[in-house]
Amino acid sequence: MRREELIELSDLNYAEANRELSRRVGGAVLDEDGLLLFAGGHPLPVLCNAVMRTGATGDPSASAVIARADTFFGARGRGYTINVRAHADADLHAAALEAGLVEFGQAPAMVLEHRLDDAVQPPGVTIERVETEKQAEEFSAVMGDAYASLGMPPDVAPAIIRHPVLVAPHIVSLLARLEDGTPAAGAMCIFTHGVAGVYWVGTTPAARGRGLAELCTRAVGNAGFDMGARIASLQASPMGEPVYRRMGYVEVTRYPALVRFKPPPAS
Repeated sequence: MRREELIELSDLNYAEANRELSRRVGGAVLDEDGLLLFAGGHPLPVLCNAVMRTGATGDPSASAVIARADTFFGARGRGYTINVRAHADADLHAAALEAGLVEFGQAPAMVLEHRLDDAVQPPGVTIERVETEKQAEEFSAVMGDAYASLGMPPDVAPAIIRHPVLVAPHIVSLLARLEDGTPAAGAMCIFTHGVAGVYWVGTTPAARGRGLAELCTRAVGNAGFDMGARIASLQASPMGEPVYRRMGYVEVTRYPALVRFKPPPAS
């Protein structure tokens, strides 16, 4: 596929996954005038609350994006992130910095165009699909433990990765257990637009170094291909990027995050 097509599919899945992750926990989602705004299940301004251009009706001006976000999140008493598309939003990136937002990483958008060989599970390790409330709690606990390494507060994962998020016909969430049954790693796939979007990949610190993140990533990506995906896509963390490159994922663009940490005044 052409790079432009890969980027468009990445954008579409990224936007839809954020809608799903917000509305399935009772958050607010607004699609209007070429903008997506979502307020998720936790007030953390990073990850859970953001705005991005969708290109659906032409891109609104950078000043309009910031003004709309300030109004939307100011009314909710939340800070927020502008999810910038590096391939299309240079003006928005510059305007956000000028408005005082802080750059908080530039996640590479990475894609894979073919199914991988199924991973071989290490002796004693099992993988199961998340279906019950108990499994969902274990999955969110794993992610809370894993993402603490990136500075995520411990109450975020349980608030935004609950049973309604993890279980659906177009969502595959997998949990890896160690020999003694301890939940140790996981990943999820949100299938939209012919894309297997890979999200929430993590391993508890105590279980790292055994290839469990790759095991789960490979499994959910293949589940997406088995549902008919044309590509798999993800937005890589600094810890995950080397793993995904080794698996064959390639970078097609980036999504810089510009954050307003303090809630804007309510209008």
